[in-house]
Amino acid sequence: MTTITQPIDRAAERGFARPNIIRHTAYLTLRHLRAVVRVPAFVVMSLVQPLIWLLLFGQLFKSVVEIPGFEGGDSYLEFLTPGIVMMMALFGSAWAGTSYIQDMDRGVMDRFLTSPTSRGAMMVSTLVYQAVLTLVQSLVVLGVAWLGGARFEGGVAGILILLLAAMLLTASFSALSNAAALLARNQNVLIGISQLITIPLMFLSSALMDTSLSADWVAKVAAFNPFEWAVVAGREALSASPDWASVWGHLGLLAAFTAVLAWVATRAFRVYQRSA
Repeated sequence: MTTITQPIDRAAERGFARPNIIRHTAYLTLRHLRAVVRVPAFVVMSLVQPLIWLLLFGQLFKSVVEIPGFEGGDSYLEFLTPGIVMMMALFGSAWAGTSYIQDMDRGVMDRFLTSPTSRGAMMVSTLVYQAVLTLVQSLVVLGVAWLGGARFEGGVAGILILLLAAMLLTASFSALSNAAALLARNQNVLIGISQLITIPLMFLSSALMDTSLSADWVAKVAAFNPFEWAVVAGREALSASPDWASVWGHLGLLAAFTAVLAWVATRAFRVYQRSA
């Protein structure tokens, strides 16, 4: 009897029992969300910069659509909005590892590791939490863009696909940020890595400008940029006549990229456990 039940109990403690993963993920996600509710200024501040970019750039560069060769439609605000949504998702998720570093510094991570808390839930909950934040913030950006005059012919289906792309982008870079936090265990290193990755990805894409107006090499590099995959999928889905092959193709690439980074984050967690 002992020899049968003991391995099962140990497996549950490690988080391999599925009910535990689901339940623990819900609890840990609520823990993160409660922290946001207690400090709502965090959500507001994270929205300020994207909205400034949306409103300021939308007005400053609205004549870009008149440049010969611009293929982004007749409204720069409509062209810009999916890029701003993805920028917000990218920059927000790049800081996801901060919560891990805070837990390490306060000793919370060690207490979790000595408890029956599901290890999988500890990782998944941060991705779900970041995805929920991205969903809320994206809806706010879309609402402000609509008030500014943007009209998206893709309708509800296009908006849902845009949100899906944003959440996949969030999950992938949250996993990368978590992996960096678990391996570096230092806030300054995480900040450096985040800036090193996010800024080039943003400018080597069509988030702000149609790549057909950029240097040829920029368009070639953008084709391999996961941030660009999310922008293209969202923008195409919102258009009047979406290229569905392009939409699903880019979403597929993004999903595969997310799966790879989730695996990397899981490996990083195991490295941290062994050295903790």
